[in-house]
Formats: sequence, C-alpha cells, structure tokens
Amino acid sequence: MPHPPALKASLKRGAVIAAANWPLIAVQFIAEGTLKLLLAVPVVGGIFLVVLLLGADVEDVMAGDVKEIISSVVGALRANPVALAFFGASVLTFIVKGGTVAILADAEAHAGPIERPPLRLAALRRANLTDIEPFLSGCRKFWQRYIKLGLCLLVVYAVTAMAFLFLGFLVGGYALSGSSGALRALLGWIFAAPLALSVLVVWITLVNFLYLLTQMAIALENVGVREGMRRVAQFIRGSLREVAGIFGVVLLLVAITTVASILATAGLGLIAVVPFVGLAMVPLQLGAWLLRGVVFEYLALTALGAYLTQYRYYLHSLASLRVHDTASDVSGPRLA
Repeated sequence: MPHPPALKASLKRGAVIAAANWPLIAVQFIAEGTLKLLLAVPVVGGIFLVVLLLGADVEDVMAGDVKEIISSVVGALRANPVALAFFGASVLTFIVKGGTVAILADAEAHAGPIERPPLRLAALRRANLTDIEPFLSGCRKFWQRYIKLGLCLLVVYAVTAMAFLFLGFLVGGYALSGSSGALRALLGWIFAAPLALSVLVVWITLVNFLYLLTQMAIALENVGVREGMRRVAQFIRGSLREVAGIFGVVLLLVAITTVASILATAGLGLIAVVPFVGLAMVPLQLGAWLLRGVVFEYLALTALGAYLTQYRYYLHSLASLRVHDTASDVSGPRLA
C-alpha cells in the first residue's frame, strides 16, 4: 500500500482547489455571514429570546416525546415571523453547504496531481467545476441530510450556551453565598473567565471540526447523518496523524489571521478618532472586515480540500483491503 498523502501535499492540494473554485468562497462568505449575524446575540439575551419566540415555557415545550416537541416548535415558528426568518436563514445556510461540499468533492476527484509543480493555468481550469447547475444539483441531493446535521449543530450550540450559563450562575451564586460575597465573586470571575472562555473556544472548534468532516463523509459516500458520523469516527481512528496535522496547521493559520485582524482593527480604531480622518477610515474598516471574512472562508475550504484528499485515500485503502480479503477467501479453498 502506498503511504498516505503528505501533510504539505494535502494542504497545497486543498489550497489550489479552493483557489480554483473561488466563487464558492464568496457564496460561503455571504451564507455564513448571514447566519453569524443572526446568531450574534449575547448568551443571556439569546436564551430569553428563544423562550419568548416559542411563546411558551421551556418546561412546556420540552414536555412529551420527540414528535410533540417538534410539533410545538414548528407551530411556534409558524406563529412568529421573526423566529421563522431565523430558522429560514439557518436552513438556507445548511442547504448552500450541500452544493459547496459537492462541488469541492468533485473538483478534488478530477483535479489530478495539481499539487505537483509546475502549477499551470490549464490545471486550474480543470479543477474549476463551479457552476450553477452542479451547485444546485448538490443542494437538491443533500439538502435534507444537511438540514438535519445543521439542526444537530444548533442544538449543540444551544446546549453549550445553556450549560455555560448555568455554570456561571452556579459559580457566582456559590461565591456570593460566602462571607466576603461580592469580592469573592469578582475575584472568582477574574480567574475563572479566561479558563472558561478557553474551554468554550476549544469545544466549539472541535464541534465545527466534526461538523465539517461529517458533511464531507455524507457527500462522498452518500450516507445519512448517523452513518456519516460513524464513518467520520472510523476515519479519524484510521488517519489520526494526518487529520490532526491538517487540523493543527489550519488552526495555527486561523489564529495568526485572527491576531493580525485584531491588530489591524485596533490600529484603524486609533486613527479613526482623528477628526475628518476618521471618516476616511470607514471604507478601510469595511474592506478589512471583508478581507478577514474571505481569508477565513478560504482557509475553511482549504482545510476541506485537504481532508477530502486524505479521506479519498482512506476509502481507497479500505477498498484495496476488501479486495485483498476477498481474493484470500477465494484462493484459500483452492489451495486446500
């Protein structure tokens, strides 16, 4: 068996394929930007907003079996246009993901050894499969499964937010119950907040990582959500070193980009306080925001392309092992 693709080759292949299909970067930026804008609500306000939009108490909504919960949620969504708009925007984002992953998977399969130098324009054109028809075809093919997967992601987000909110109230209440009340609470929050924030960031990063891999497995193997999760777990166990390498490099690039964007925003903010000059900084700030979003989406598609390369090799290895086992079973009785 040949060795799996090297980390550098996988990342380079993913970066070139993402660049060749550059319209997908704009599509993903618009779709995910819309969803993040709708989700950009403080944790406390978001929980109260959900309760208000559902038009019922949390205990009443969660009572009964799954069908009753779904019926009550759907009824509340239909009765409230704001909640329905939020739900529609989320669903649209998940459907768009289906077309994006489908096109990128086909591009990776037909790109050839595009990661090997020299890189020519003909190779980029061969890898560019972005078109409206295959995009809509991918959306139609995977929309139901991607909506189910996306709703699972939103549920994880909601449970995480409620868990951190509950722990925050629990820690704060315990600190306030002591003799030195407010001072203990303040010191506790000062020391606990960075640790809690770090844990939250790590957890959300891992959730998004598994979400991306499950999307990939569903598109490549044409399976359901549950089966896709199971195959992702098998893929991680079988290719842990390669997957961890891609994850680590992309995470480092995202961290560097985030720090650079924060420094750039801070620098522009200092200039913006100058009279008259601050007006000229508005287009620059808007441009910096757009550039940051495009870079993040490009890194996300680069990671997806690299994971696709490793996953396709993983599937090829499994197929070769099955053929070898079948040949051994067939030849065994003949030798006997």
